[in-house]
Amino acid sequence: MARLRVEKLQEALKQEISKIVLTEIKDPRIKFVSVTAVELTDDLSQAKIYVSLYGGDDTKKEAWMALKKALGFIRSEIAKRIRLRVAPSLVLCEDKSLEYSAHIQELLTKIKTGEETKDE
Repeated sequence: MARLRVEKLQEALKQEISKIVLTEIKDPRIKFVSVTAVELTDDLSQAKIYVSLYGGDDTKKEAWMALKKALGFIRSEIAKRIRLRVAPSLVLCEDKSLEYSAHIQELLTKIKTGEETKDE
């Protein structure tokens, strides 16, 4: 039963953090950012926020710094929006699953084209 509550809170946190990042934060460096997942500890004291960053390396670096700077604001907004005794401390983690899947797709394409040339 407790794990079900944690999962519901994770989804609620993900939605609220996405809204905050998209609409509330006025930092121009945060442009192409997507919240992909939130992992909450069982005691609800810490939340890992997985974020995908899009764009060039410089753009990603600036967006990452801006997000880190905005963590306090995000935590205070979460405390206002979601009723918990204590707002969880937030930790940012970069989600590289999109880059990894693109790399795997590229490898599969190379294998497929390699097989087609062998058959001919």
